[in-house]
Amino acid sequence: MKYVLLLLTIAIMGWGCANNNNNSTETKTPASLPGTALLHANQYQLTQVIIYDVFAPPVASRIYAYTSLAAYEALRHNTPGYASITAQLHGFKPMPLPEKDKKYNYLLAATKAYFTVAEKITFSIDSLKQYQDSVFAIFKNALPQDEYERSLAFGDTVGKTVLVRSTTDNYKKTRGMDRFLGSNAPGKWLPTSPDYLDGTEPNWKLIVPLVLDTASQITADPPPAFGTEKTSALYKVAYEVYTISNNLTDEQKLIARYWDDNPAVMEHSGHMMFLNKKITPVGHWIGIAGIAAKKANSNDVETARAYTLAAVAVFDAFISCWHEKYKSQLIRPISYINQFIDKNWQPYLQTPPFPEHTSGHSTISAAAATVLTNLFGANFSFHDDSDKDYIGMERDFSSFDQAAQEASISRVYGGIHYTTGCNAGNKNGTAIGTYINQKIKLKE
Repeated sequence: MKYVLLLLTIAIMGWGCANNNNNSTETKTPASLPGTALLHANQYQLTQVIIYDVFAPPVASRIYAYTSLAAYEALRHNTPGYASITAQLHGFKPMPLPEKDKKYNYLLAATKAYFTVAEKITFSIDSLKQYQDSVFAIFKNALPQDEYERSLAFGDTVGKTVLVRSTTDNYKKTRGMDRFLGSNAPGKWLPTSPDYLDGTEPNWKLIVPLVLDTASQITADPPPAFGTEKTSALYKVAYEVYTISNNLTDEQKLIARYWDDNPAVMEHSGHMMFLNKKITPVGHWIGIAGIAAKKANSNDVETARAYTLAAVAVFDAFISCWHEKYKSQLIRPISYINQFIDKNWQPYLQTPPFPEHTSGHSTISAAAATVLTNLFGANFSFHDDSDKDYIGMERDFSSFDQAAQEASISRVYGGIHYTTGCNAGNKNGTAIGTYINQKIKLKE
C-alpha cells in the first residue's frame, strides 16, 4: 500500500492536477487531486498483483495490454487531438464517448477503466479493491457528486467495452488445451532441471494479435539445424554458450542477473524448496516506459500512451515469438550441453520451461524498445530502477536499444539461450515494433 500513501501525500501537498493541458476546454481539476503520478501508481499496484499471482510472461503481457488500453481510451479525451488506439487494433468495438457539455474527471475515469479490466483478468482482486477505495476517496472528497459519479460510470463503460475483446481473443479456449511435455526426437525440447516443468503456454500462438494480422505474419529466422558433430551449427553455438558460461566476468554475471526477470524461480536448499517471485520481462519494460514518461515530463495522456504502446508491442511480440518456439521446439543449452559436451555443466540462470528458439526476452525487449524510441527518441538516456524493489539493482542506459541489446545478450551469459536465438529474437522484435510504429496513428 506504499503507493496509496504516496497518493495521499500528493493530494495533501497539491502536486499537479489531472488536466495537464491549460488550453483544454474540459473541466479543470482541483490542485488537491493527484496528477500523472496516479498513472504510475496504478501500474505499480497492478505489477504487485501480477507478481503475487505468478502470471507467466505471455499472460502478463495480455493483462498489461488490456488494462493500459482501457486507461488510455478513457483518458485521451482530457487533451484534444489524441487518436483512439483501440480503433486501430483488431477486434475492438467502438469505444464510448463522453457526453458533450458534461464535466468529467478523465484521470478518475481512466483509473476506473483500468481496474474494471484488471479485476476481471487477475486473481488477487481484494488488494486492487482496497487500493481503488483509497484512490476514489480522494476524488470523491474533491469533486461535485455528479461529476464524480459520471466519471466513474464513463470509466466503467470503457473498461467493459475493452473486456469484450478479451473474451474473443482465444485466451479462454487455450486454457483447456493439452499440456506440452516436449519431444524425444533429436534436437527437440524436453523439460529441464531442476523441476522438469511442462512447457509454458504452448498454444499462445492462437491468441489473436492486436496489431499483427496473424502470429506468423512477421517470422523469425530459423534455428540452427540439429547436429552433434563439432562442425555442426548447433554444436558450435552450444559450445559458445558453454565457453562463455565457464568464463563469466563479474559484469556479465551482473547483466545476467539484472535481466533474469524470471517470475517464478524455484529455489532448492536440501529437501526444502521455495518460490522466488520477481517481476516479469513485461513488467520490466512497462517500468521502463514509465521511467521514460517521467523523465520526458509527459502529460497524463502521453504517459498513458507510452504504457499502452509498450504493452501492445510486447503483447504481439510474445504471440509471434511463441509461434516460433513451439514450431521449432529447439533443445535448450542445458539439455544439449549435458548430453553432448559436459554432463555436469549447469547454466548461471535457471532455465525457464519452454523451447529455446527464439529468445522471448530478446523479442519483446526489441519490440518495446523500438516503440519507445519512436515516442521519446533514439538517444534517450535513462536510469532504470524498475527492478530495484525486487532484486535491489539498477542500471543506466544511453538508449532503449542499448537496454534491449543488453537484455538479449544477458540470456547467453545466463546460459539459457544460444546467440542464434537471441539474434533472431532481436531481429523479429525490431520488425514487430517497426510495424506497430507504422500502423498506429498517434494523433487524430
